Amino acid sequence: MKTLFIALLGLTFLLPATAANSGAKRVAEQDRGRILMAAEAELGCQPFSITFQRSPLSPGRPDEFFSMSDYYWPDPDKPDGKPYIMRDGQSNPGNFNAHRQTLMAMRDATAALAAAFSLTQDERYAQKAVDLLKVFFLNEKTRMHPSLDHAQAIVGKPTPDRGTGLIDTLHLIEVPLAVLALRDSKAMTAETYEGLHQWFTDYLHWFVTSTKGKNEAKAKNNHAVAYWLQVAAFATLTQDEGLLNECRRQFKEVFVGVQLAPDGGFPLELGRTKPYAYSIFQLDNMAALCQLLSTPSDNLWTYTTADGRCMAKAVAYLYPYLADKSSWPLKPDINAWEGWPVRQPALLLGGIAFHEDKYLQLWSTLKPDPQDFEIRRNNAITQPLLWTLFEDSTALKLESRLSKP
Repeated sequence: MKTLFIALLGLTFLLPATAANSGAKRVAEQDRGRILMAAEAELGCQPFSITFQRSPLSPGRPDEFFSMSDYYWPDPDKPDGKPYIMRDGQSNPGNFNAHRQTLMAMRDATAALAAAFSLTQDERYAQKAVDLLKVFFLNEKTRMHPSLDHAQAIVGKPTPDRGTGLIDTLHLIEVPLAVLALRDSKAMTAETYEGLHQWFTDYLHWFVTSTKGKNEAKAKNNHAVAYWLQVAAFATLTQDEGLLNECRRQFKEVFVGVQLAPDGGFPLELGRTKPYAYSIFQLDNMAALCQLLSTPSDNLWTYTTADGRCMAKAVAYLYPYLADKSSWPLKPDINAWEGWPVRQPALLLGGIAFHEDKYLQLWSTLKPDPQDFEIRRNNAITQPLLWTLFEDSTALKLESRLSKP
């Protein structure tokens, strides 16, 4: 029953054409050592919980996620600096980021362990991953409450309806894939799986029904893409076909039809103080949406508007500047310019989708594990193997599992 369930669910994110299997093999072959090294290191990690840290600025309970808006700084013209004022593109190093960092660390660990389990079927990896998931999502004393009412707060300014903070859990998109990769392990009991399923069901309900969520869903730029990518990832786990279909509509009508220019660029991202980073961020998230949402009868990678806007143009537009950043025609980003690019998932997923070896070759040469927080917070995919596993009726079983040295 478990295997059949995963196989059926895996159809939700089939890779396009016949390149899927070779794509998964390529990632597994290249990343095997990296995955296993990371997983071995995580076997000794301590549990993660946002309840372990608390900001004195947070108005919420200890189990409620809290963060501060990245680009807001104390007003030098005010004695107490309040309300904070915006400096677009310049992250305030004095912000409370502990909950973000904890969430990302939990994702790093569970994704690496799940990827290692998918390669080796070693139950040590599965057991550790499940233990971490239980602490973060299920244990009554340490679980994160499934809401985001206090994310990206602006000091001195009430923001009851501001949805910007929902982007802070973008790093959760890999967790449902880790859960699915662990579904057939002995460690993932039916009770644990149902508990995780329920947490994401509850969070998804808050995401799409809260005022903050409704406002974020209508954002004009990358925030809407990040919002609907989260919906797509969570709805994949919860099997909410209605929301998955809405994600596909948003992708076609809004993200490709409006946000993407005919030449393949994203004008609203190019107009920012960090146009290079925002263009990369947007393209990676669009590629992740294609990967999650494409089906044999509805391949978003090949979807094209009447005036020719499509993902092929989007990847082709950015590729030269990823291959040679010095050719970027705009001013360098105001912040973190030196850290880009890294191993961007759009190159891998686009290379598989379009059978374009130059994308795959570039992806394989770029840095896979950036350490700079500013770069890391804009890279939601850490284990690309998890994104290429769900490819056919064998679901998580790679051919020969690539488990032998």
